[in-house]
Amino acid sequence: MKKFMDENFLLSTPVAEKLYHEYAKDLPIYDYHCHLSPKEIYEDKKYKNITEIWLYGDHYKWRFMRSMGTPEEFCTGSASDYDKFLAYAKCVQYAIGNPLYHWTHLELKRFFGIEECLSEKTAPAIWEKANKIITDGGFSAKSLITRSNVALIATTDDPADTLEYHKKIKEDKNFKTRVVPTFRPDAAVNIEKPDYFEYIEKLSKTFGRKIASFTDLKEALLSALDRFEECGCKISDHAVVSMPFKKASSYKADEVFKKALNGAEISDEEIETFKTEILLFLGKEYASRGFIMQLHMAALRNNNQRMFEKLGPDTGFDSIADEQIAEKLSKFLNELDKEDKLPKTILYTLNPKDNYVLGTMLGNFQGG
Repeated sequence: MKKFMDENFLLSTPVAEKLYHEYAKDLPIYDYHCHLSPKEIYEDKKYKNITEIWLYGDHYKWRFMRSMGTPEEFCTGSASDYDKFLAYAKCVQYAIGNPLYHWTHLELKRFFGIEECLSEKTAPAIWEKANKIITDGGFSAKSLITRSNVALIATTDDPADTLEYHKKIKEDKNFKTRVVPTFRPDAAVNIEKPDYFEYIEKLSKTFGRKIASFTDLKEALLSALDRFEECGCKISDHAVVSMPFKKASSYKADEVFKKALNGAEISDEEIETFKTEILLFLGKEYASRGFIMQLHMAALRNNNQRMFEKLGPDTGFDSIADEQIAEKLSKFLNELDKEDKLPKTILYTLNPKDNYVLGTMLGNFQGG
């Protein structure tokens, strides 16, 4: 019987083995979409144990554990790190075939030399062995990145960020991995959010003057793009449930923007109008700067209001959205393309039903 975790794990044909071992295995990693903290990279964060590495911020594991009936105490609560690790082990033993099972055991093998399958029974011994290896060294943020042969990391950063840690990382000549910011202006686009006014105040402080109009907002975003570009940024990132497209004018967008700042109610049509104008503006700017535009769709976020109020965003309560995306995505891309202002674009979706839509849609706009 074939060993579960060997050098040919998930390689099911001789061609796959050849392509991986002779070509792909030793290639450097260029990670253009991640959520690593530039502060933790700069400070070369040290980890106390495997739970801190695996479970402190991994909302995919939390989501899985909740689905298995694990109390919140063992996900984000006050349970000890050992008890949280044991709780995850109890769950993951039933996840054979799920990518979490694959990732868990690949990490145990490649970083710890552990080839046992993680389960409730093996967890105590794996806990001891893994933590001894962590204590012996080589498990800081920078050392893990270097061991993983990462040539470039593009972190996810808001236009209001100062990028101070990117600048500090760049000064570290001993750290060879390039760390650059990714321009993620969702908070500036999502005018319907209840904290939008507070966000504009925050962006104003970074910009250096009050943002009181749509023109001011565009100028603030241009200023942020300048700062990002100085730090090596060439990538933008937009999360949308579905692509907005309702053409109006900058005047209309300014009217909607001022209503939002004054706390007035804005309609769904006004929200879509504003988002269309600002995304078209940014798309054209990306094209002129040679930026890549990432559009990732169909994530319905923060579904559980009670847990959102308790834990905040990105804690494992997002799911797949099922809105129609083809027609408005086509109109948005075409609006940029007809002016020859469509930047190089990456499309992806959380909903597998939309993969055929994106696969055919991207074929309409090649060669520009």
